[in-house]
Amino acid sequence: MLIVIPNVLSGEALQQARALLRDAPWGDGRTTAGDQSAQVKNNQQLPQDHEVTAALRQLVLEGLSRSLVFFSAALPKRIFPPLFNHYGGRANAFGNHIDSAVRTITFGEAMGQQVRTDLSGTLFLNDPADYDGGELVIEGLPGQPRIKLPAGDLVLYSATTVHRVEPVTRGERLASFFWLQSMVRDDGRRQLLHDMDMNLLQLRQQQGDTEPLIALTGTYHNLLRMWAEV
Repeated sequence: MLIVIPNVLSGEALQQARALLRDAPWGDGRTTAGDQSAQVKNNQQLPQDHEVTAALRQLVLEGLSRSLVFFSAALPKRIFPPLFNHYGGRANAFGNHIDSAVRTITFGEAMGQQVRTDLSGTLFLNDPADYDGGELVIEGLPGQPRIKLPAGDLVLYSATTVHRVEPVTRGERLASFFWLQSMVRDDGRRQLLHDMDMNLLQLRQQQGDTEPLIALTGTYHNLLRMWAEV
């Protein structure tokens, strides 16, 4: 699964995020890396329990909660609290790695909870024109996507993939990243449900609630009921 979701943050929320990032207390990004990832990770990251991180995290979570496409694609059961990174200067890349299968929350009210990482998300927080390089490259998918999105846009992709961030050779790349556990564990089933949901939405907008559409909506929910873990 790979889905781009535009405008998760926009307008005032995006401006607030940028203002908070101006004075962000960046530290070594390896603090949240696993053993393999730490060998290839060379970026900066905000401390997980800092007040700036908490304010940024709230903006991101509110943006996600407003996005119907995000909910349809992810069917989130549990979201690891969003983190924030910076690429630029000498700390400018993250080599090929795969995300840990389970993450334990080590801060805040959810401390000790574990999140199975079904999906990874990267929310871009500054414009592509601000920097050269910095593409998110996901291997094992058709075309080996190289992703560099406008500020406020999110890419959601399977956490089972090998991926990397190419070196930033000019400027700086700012982003939020997080993992989530989906109610539907299987990637293929989740994609099928999302495709069906989006097509039902389009048909409803074009035709209204016809009897066949209501029946198909029932089929969607019965499939979700069959596959969901809640």
